[in-house]
Amino acid sequence: MRNTIFIKVCITIILFSTSFISFGQNTPEGIVSKFFTEYQNDGASKALDNLYSNNKWMNRATDAITKLKQQLETLNEDYVGKFYGYELIVEKRLSDSFILMSYLVKYDRQPIRFTFQFYKPDNKWRTHSFRYDGNIDEEIEESAKVYYLELKK
Repeated sequence: MRNTIFIKVCITIILFSTSFISFGQNTPEGIVSKFFTEYQNDGASKALDNLYSNNKWMNRATDAITKLKQQLETLNEDYVGKFYGYELIVEKRLSDSFILMSYLVKYDRQPIRFTFQFYKPDNKWRTHSFRYDGNIDEEIEESAKVYYLELKK
């Protein structure tokens, strides 16, 4: 009798914990977190494969994804130095169904910006696009120009 109750409790705990794990990965934040974990541990190719695995339409863009993987793989220790982590720069919501998240990815040599876009057409988030660039220093310099400042009247 005790064994049966114990087994039922264990099964219930397992079912609840897996539902929380899958829920967490179906939010933009969860998808990004998983991406960066895989990016650091398993490399860019696997991280990108899993990033786009939630969008069946990406099967039509295999050449573009392959090219993106090759380019992202060049961000290695020889080129940009050690990877130190990432920080959210900005999050913009167009609506409850479309979100852009931009991250500062910290490498020893220089910062790189990773930008993710997510779309939720029904009840599940999917990766709409991903890109990266190293122009963040130019943009911050541009934003410091006088014509962007609010001047006193």
